[in-house]
Amino acid sequence: MTLWKTKKKWEVPIWESQLKRAKEQLAKANAVVIGAGSGLSAAAGLTYSGERFQRLFPDFIQHYGMKDMYSAGFYPFQTQEEKWAYWSRQIYWNRYDIGACDVYLDLLDLVKEKEYFVLTTNVDHQLQIAGFAESRIFATQGDYGLFQCAKACHSMLYDNEKVVREMLQQQNDCKIPAKLIPKCPVCGGDMEVHLRCDSNFVEDAAWYAAQERYRVFLEKHAGERILFWELGVGMNTPVIIKYPFWHMTNQNPKAFYLCMNNGEAWAPRELENRSLCMNLDIQWILKKWKR
Repeated sequence: MTLWKTKKKWEVPIWESQLKRAKEQLAKANAVVIGAGSGLSAAAGLTYSGERFQRLFPDFIQHYGMKDMYSAGFYPFQTQEEKWAYWSRQIYWNRYDIGACDVYLDLLDLVKEKEYFVLTTNVDHQLQIAGFAESRIFATQGDYGLFQCAKACHSMLYDNEKVVREMLQQQNDCKIPAKLIPKCPVCGGDMEVHLRCDSNFVEDAAWYAAQERYRVFLEKHAGERILFWELGVGMNTPVIIKYPFWHMTNQNPKAFYLCMNNGEAWAPRELENRSLCMNLDIQWILKKWKR
């Protein structure tokens, strides 16, 4: 155990005492509700900016002056050929042929023997790839691996792996061949990636079924010792995970709120005695947890 000397006494590094408390809370929890945000995938290495973005999108950076994958997702492409050249690459590098990341594998290893459910805003399918049960996941914001009608003329979703790989292989000069532009099989209009970005986001039967399973899980464990474990959730869409976790912890005196987020770990004063905020790199602390 690493110690350092202060003017008053020898003290244990704060992360060690925090980790001990987190382990205790997980051990005594009857159920665990995981809130997985974009920071979890970033900790796994699936970053949207910096060296990774520069390495994977040099031609788009030069051609369009793009700064990162997030803002590039809103770029006003002039043609569908340009749009899908970019999006096929973003989908591919965040959804296909990347395997299970250690962060997700480590997290699953910690909760696999518990009653757990995962609420996530992530769209990279990492939870499923790592082995989290599909029946225990509610992905509220969509999936990179699916297409939908841009106008939501119907509620079907379509697997995109085959066409995304073709777009990636055949793109040239930041464009794909016109023949590969996806079209809605019902109305003939444009298709979109299944991401919640406007009021046309499709909530299909599977989406509603996952929502219902989440509701039932919360109802089943209401009033019990629930650990609301938030990982990598920022303030982009706090109403989906963060605010509900705060509210449900506050309403249940047996609940505990655990927040892990490097640079954005905090909780309301009302939860001061029933919360733990770990302002640490998630990948690092999960590795320490498993030792």
